[in-house]
Amino acid sequence: MADNARAKKLADLIREVVAEKLQRGIKDPRLGTHVTITDTRVTGDLREATVFYTVYGDDEERASAAAGLESAKGVLRSAVGRAAGTKFTPTLTFVADALPETAKTIEDLLDKARASDAQVREVSSGAKYAGEADPYRKPEDEDEEGTTAE
Repeated sequence: MADNARAKKLADLIREVVAEKLQRGIKDPRLGTHVTITDTRVTGDLREATVFYTVYGDDEERASAAAGLESAKGVLRSAVGRAAGTKFTPTLTFVADALPETAKTIEDLLDKARASDAQVREVSSGAKYAGEADPYRKPEDEDEEGTTAE
């Protein structure tokens, strides 16, 4: 079992090599320049690597990019093996990153919260206190005898 530092270092190397190879080495039109490698994780035994990616485009482009990555898996693994120089090159698994969908969901929730805050601000703009503005007793409220004025 490798230590976490070695796994992290190998994951970073895999991310860089795969991104570089996708940008310059693979001529598959399905991949193009709209595929971005976001993260890479390697198992503790350094046998398997999961590469997370995002695709700029619609669902059809995402599906074609997934097929392109699957077909280029062998070439990418060979490039990683040459760059890593390890005894065993990890197998690569490509997973579409859910980051863009999660970010869109968060943005939608923030927009709802802003609209709700604006509505509350609008309703409360002409509101008055239910009682006095300051319901607490103060020393100036006492009269000369030391009792409170009521």
